[in-house]
Amino acid sequence: MKFYNISDPSEKAGLKKAVLTSLPKTPGLYMPESLPVMSSGFINNLGNIDQKEMAFELTKAMLGDDLPDNAIKEIIDSSVTFPVPLVQLGEKLFVLELFHGPTLAFKDVGARFMAALFEYLLRGENRETTILAATSGDTGSAVANAFYGRQGIKVLILYPSGRVSQIQEKMLTTVGGNVTAIEVDGNFDDCQRMVKEAFSDADLNSRMNLTSANSINFARLFPQTFYYFGAAGQLRRGEGQLSVSVPCGNYGNLTAGVIASRMGLEIRHFIASSNENNAVTDYLSTGYYEPKPTIPTITNAMDVGDPGNFPRLLRLFSDRHDEMTAQLKGYWYNDAQTLASIDELRSLYGYEADPHGAVAYLGIKEYLKKHDATGIFLETAHPLKFQAETGINPSEKGSMPENLKELFLLPKKAIKMAPLFSELKSLLH
Repeated sequence: MKFYNISDPSEKAGLKKAVLTSLPKTPGLYMPESLPVMSSGFINNLGNIDQKEMAFELTKAMLGDDLPDNAIKEIIDSSVTFPVPLVQLGEKLFVLELFHGPTLAFKDVGARFMAALFEYLLRGENRETTILAATSGDTGSAVANAFYGRQGIKVLILYPSGRVSQIQEKMLTTVGGNVTAIEVDGNFDDCQRMVKEAFSDADLNSRMNLTSANSINFARLFPQTFYYFGAAGQLRRGEGQLSVSVPCGNYGNLTAGVIASRMGLEIRHFIASSNENNAVTDYLSTGYYEPKPTIPTITNAMDVGDPGNFPRLLRLFSDRHDEMTAQLKGYWYNDAQTLASIDELRSLYGYEADPHGAVAYLGIKEYLKKHDATGIFLETAHPLKFQAETGINPSEKGSMPENLKELFLLPKKAIKMAPLFSELKSLLH
């Protein structure tokens, strides 16, 4: 598999370079030159195979030219380790629960796969690799958990001060070991900008092996296709055309869904469900893209004013607005609507959702008013991670997972930093 820079297609890379360096030399993002299309036999048999077999076949199709079968099996066995159940709420309404991993968020899927792939690709290397990542909520804890204790890897994660939930911050700042949390006095876009500046800094890259664990790294993005195929496999035959609502922040999750559809999965529409950080929603309506200053909301993982994966989405649709809007629909909602949605899911279906899943529910609900389809919305984090918004009292709603109880006994370890690249560079020295 060859990867190319979407900003400069003449710049190419193999799997190891694309994954371990994460970003091309010139500004841009790596994308595979072609996407494999799964056979109709595989698609039609999704309901009869388990998660690991499905993930193995998808990975072999995408990366099999670079990874032997035994390596793929090793990676899948160590990363695909928890269920991703599809729960039916209504006649044609389902929710896909992505929060059953160790850090109770969908980011566990991609982070664990990526960590296992890194470990394989780094065998025999005698230089330390530094992972530098920005997080708007759950990425940091998932990456910290997945890479903790990995030999030859140091992890630095930047997060915006005061803009992640208490549990998210605890999960990120209590790991220690080879993981360093950096608390930035700014927003997620500041964190992401500093990371990108580090990757484009020739001096740093001449002295360090720098790479990313955000969804700007294709190794984090690709395994998120697994649960789209898995959801289709859990549906009964005859459910009708499938449409999926995705809570959107940096747009990696939605991009993975579109990649799954390019690989042969039949999805009629994707619904880009956003909060007030709605630059992409505006683009879908107007054809004009304008990054915006980040607006803090209760759906903090979606507080991204200039989504990093939007250029990949554009490329998947040949940079054509008409092609994108043929498959993507976009809606956005404010905090009051999100909170009302949490209450509605509880009262109508007895379902406890986190704020991000609640936004996705609003999107599929609005979409289904005008389209006859089977709707799935993604629940990307455990509602207990957002107790202030959900009003859940763990002692009343059930026992809190043991790993969450233990978190609150651990001291916070974080380096505070202004949103200045010069400070980050000094730390990396």
